[in-house]
Amino acid sequence: MDKDFESYLCDAMGQLPEEFKNKLNNVDIFIEDYPSQNQINKFAKSKKDYLLLGLYEGIPQNRRGNYGVGGAVPDKITIFRYPILSLARSREHLIKLIKDTLFHEIGHHFGMSERQIREAQKKNKLRRI
Repeated sequence: MDKDFESYLCDAMGQLPEEFKNKLNNVDIFIEDYPSQNQINKFAKSKKDYLLLGLYEGIPQNRRGNYGVGGAVPDKITIFRYPILSLARSREHLIKLIKDTLFHEIGHHFGMSERQIREAQKKNKLRRI
């Protein structure tokens, strides 16, 4: 299942529109089994019943200014394997969860707020129907 998960993530990355793919800058993408307690404590809005599927850590592009990132450590997007697997109802649902989580975290890399990402996701779902 580990190789499948990684393959699905690579496929999702390949589905990112070229206009976004070409603008990804100084960001690495990782798969971890679970978020660390520090990641949960730092980013969970409520410690109760919170399931972290992915996490963006870094300086969003819209806050970097004209100077770029120079010699800065790359931003980090982490996709958490077991929380996603715990929600997946089928192979197709797993693939969708991975893609949605990746695209969500990439939205943060570009500086989108949680609200802006949710609104974009809703619009995208309406277009597909």
